[in-house]
Amino acid sequence: MKRKISAVYPGSFDPPTNGHLDIITRASHLFPKIIVSVTENVNKKHIFSLQERIDLLQKTTKNLKSVEVVSFSGLLANYLEKINSFVLIRGLRALSDFEYEFQMALMNRKLNKKIETIFLMTDQSYTFLSSSMVKEIAMLGGNTSDFVPKHVEKELKKRVVSLSKGGYAK
Repeated sequence: MKRKISAVYPGSFDPPTNGHLDIITRASHLFPKIIVSVTENVNKKHIFSLQERIDLLQKTTKNLKSVEVVSFSGLLANYLEKINSFVLIRGLRALSDFEYEFQMALMNRKLNKKIETIFLMTDQSYTFLSSSMVKEIAMLGGNTSDFVPKHVEKELKKRVVSLSKGGYAK
């Protein structure tokens, strides 16, 4: 049964993977609206700009009518307060994800008691998958077709060629 509240799925999504799409799709069956909130994570070296990641996610989720892709900056707890949505969706791949995500959920709850975090276990076929691994595979000339949607794979290949010719990561 869908609740009448929206849920937020935050992340850097650099690049969006099939694992991300799995979580977004499954969350869209639980909530009437999913807000995929893309952030600029200063601790990560992005290969796609914020706008490019938003565009890739919008194309990835175009068939999911209840999904909206937006950007945000700053503290997640403040962002949730601003948009008046207090349900977070987080994907878990393995036990190693749980410790970090558990700490984040507790911190968000400490910052705002209204925040609830819902953990969704990824499909077992994506338990090993991360954006960082996909970027590394692409940079080393590997095949990423099993890990990202086709349009993301195409853009990833173009970006790798650009970077190999002296371009720079955004």
